[in-house]
Amino acid sequence: MPGAIYAEGLVKSFGAVRALDGVDLDVPEGTVLGLLGPNGAGKTTAVRVLTTLLQPDRGKAVVAGIDVLAHPDKVRRSIGLSGQFAAVDEYLTGRENLTMVGRLYQMSGRAAKRRAAELLERFHLGDAADRTAKTYSGGMRRRLDLAAALVVSPPVMFMDEPTTGLDPRNRQELWDVIQELVAGGTTLLLTTQYLEEADRLAHDICVVDHGKVIARGTADQLKARTGGERVEVVVHDSEHLTVAEEVLRGFGKGEGTVDPHIRKLTVPVTGGAKLLAEVIRELDLRGVEIDDIGLRRPTLDDVFLSLTGHHVEDAECDGAGGGSTDASAGRADAGGGAVGRQKRGRKGAGTAGVEAGVTSDREGVK
Repeated sequence: MPGAIYAEGLVKSFGAVRALDGVDLDVPEGTVLGLLGPNGAGKTTAVRVLTTLLQPDRGKAVVAGIDVLAHPDKVRRSIGLSGQFAAVDEYLTGRENLTMVGRLYQMSGRAAKRRAAELLERFHLGDAADRTAKTYSGGMRRRLDLAAALVVSPPVMFMDEPTTGLDPRNRQELWDVIQELVAGGTTLLLTTQYLEEADRLAHDICVVDHGKVIARGTADQLKARTGGERVEVVVHDSEHLTVAEEVLRGFGKGEGTVDPHIRKLTVPVTGGAKLLAEVIRELDLRGVEIDDIGLRRPTLDDVFLSLTGHHVEDAECDGAGGGSTDASAGRADAGGGAVGRQKRGRKGAGTAGVEAGVTSDREGVK
């Protein structure tokens, strides 16, 4: 039986660019799927298809047991979405933004205000609750947008890189919120570029690149595919990089990397602390002075270098022209219409308005 989020053979093209090329997903109820991929891999496009913001060229998608193509309005009643970029009305206060979303869900005025107050405190925005959102920092806007996605706790949630722009404390707090939601039975599809985030939150992970799923498994399984451990060395003098590289190559179990700007070398190894001691001894014998050395587990970039042959930051953007997209922080109104934010002019000044059933593609397609 398909999970709470199910996709089969999703294909979506933008001109000559195939953003999705036969994507299959299956997320059991009450679990978290981490969708990992470099910029341009197709993550946001997949989210937009599953949340009814885009129609696929081919394929099947079912969310909360509802066919996405046949009954998009019903799907919108059953999902919550926090898009990749914060989408808040800058001319409303934080409290007004959240109350407005509650009213769009047909909550009573009193209930909407009460829920807004709860979320403002939960996301540490209480002191700024009655300031207009245009005075908020980027991180504060992001937290407000995430709070808006949680005004009503839907059975299925989509979060597109939700912690981008958050400081470590706020990121940790959001992780706690997500874990509470999932513990209560919510199913979540989470896109992220942070392996640490997926490692902490996701039960399963799909890695996508060029519109295709190229790897599946748990965080530990993906890390194991890259060699398990790395020795990382920072040499004191850049003139010793060549010698240090020769030494590490003798211990390595795969291709290493060198960053001459910070005099750091990294190589995959097996053998743990005992091997680390041998590396230190050999570097000392060769006269290489080091500033730092250690063993670490693979990072997201290690995973992608192993799976795709390029680093995360080397990837191009999704969609025609390489533009990025705001997937519009879609909410669900009582009639099932996705609620997006759309910029409108007012006496020459841009004003953020809200309309049911309208999405705003501000910068192209991602």
